[in-house]
Amino acid sequence: MSSTLIPTTNWAGNVTYSATRIHRPHSVDELRRIVGESRRIRALGSGHSFNGVADTTGELVLLDRLPRAMETDRSRSTVTVSSAMRYAELAAALHREGLALANLASLPHISVAGSCATGTHGSGNGQRCLAASVAGLQLVGPDGDLVELRRDTDPDTFEGSVVALGALGIVTRLTLDVEPSYEMTQRVRQGVPLDEVTNRLDDVFGAAYSVSVFTDWRGGEAAVWLKSRSDRPGSGWIGGQAAPHPVNPVPGMPPEFSTEQLGTSGPWHERLPHFRPELTPGAGEELQSEYFLPRSAARAAFAAVRGIAHLVAPVLHIGEVRTVRRDSLWLSPAYGRDSVTFHFTWVKDDEAVPPVIAAVEEALMPLGARPHWGKLTAASPSEIVSRYERAPEFGQLLEKYDPAGKFRNAFVDSLFPAW
Repeated sequence: MSSTLIPTTNWAGNVTYSATRIHRPHSVDELRRIVGESRRIRALGSGHSFNGVADTTGELVLLDRLPRAMETDRSRSTVTVSSAMRYAELAAALHREGLALANLASLPHISVAGSCATGTHGSGNGQRCLAASVAGLQLVGPDGDLVELRRDTDPDTFEGSVVALGALGIVTRLTLDVEPSYEMTQRVRQGVPLDEVTNRLDDVFGAAYSVSVFTDWRGGEAAVWLKSRSDRPGSGWIGGQAAPHPVNPVPGMPPEFSTEQLGTSGPWHERLPHFRPELTPGAGEELQSEYFLPRSAARAAFAAVRGIAHLVAPVLHIGEVRTVRRDSLWLSPAYGRDSVTFHFTWVKDDEAVPPVIAAVEEALMPLGARPHWGKLTAASPSEIVSRYERAPEFGQLLEKYDPAGKFRNAFVDSLFPAW
């Protein structure tokens, strides 16, 4: 086991972890001992959260040195993977075996466990959050015990245990649904009027298997990214003009960071993300916030954000709108409702950005917005929790699996105060 007393920051550099020690065990048994001996401990994934969801004043544990494992079960159409594995690594390995995941997030660099724990998602009218593909998980409980939970054997608690904010234990492996590998193309339509997006919402977001609308909210236009499966027809919508050459979602950033476009067919894992796994993406210094709204509120949400574009645009790198299918995971931001998500990649200005986030939330929260668990928000913890009807039951799970609060932190305590 290796450990360090050196503070660590998240990927964006806006959060400095306050842990007293950071552990990097080399085996599950070593991890179990560390957890059993700790008073408070949290797992740290790839550090792509922009808030304190992974922070702790206790100890942190990185799982990147645990043995890598990937076991496929073709009879069940599942794969079981180490929790610290990143989606890029998993996707490439699955593709080599002729298998695929139904969806991926914009960044393939993020860890499987951390993404699922925070409700991270991709895009597509028929595609759910990444956590919805979890069929089972193993975690280390507060006494160092191993706990197994499965969708088919633990129906009363499983749906509350996947998007769990790291609060039920240290996840060591996950079992995910898979399907046969498939081919995709990616095309970008530029100069699409935002009025057309809002007036033809179903056509635009139904035009491909996965659709993303990028806009700076300043000029009334958008770029629409269409990721199409060869075996899934789209709505037939074609708007704007075809991008004549590859582009980056963030204006002014190098196009070579982006996955291949111009309609060239290729494997699913080389088209679904926006960014290539071998390159570090981003707009440089940045902050992020994001909101899940009911699909039925999409038109009102577009109008609300456009109404404050004069506040948003000056501190924005780029905005992205996507769709997510409903699921039944208690703390999933898409729980119980087909959703549209409004994502904001802000400049890294700790003074200028928070008031704009507050203005965005003043516009979107009355429409039913749920903030992304891993991104910045001005909403109070009580307001956030009130938007999840199964939150009281999740509080009961916390008491059941972690009665002494070993896996709690300030983030979790603010949302679910200990009884």
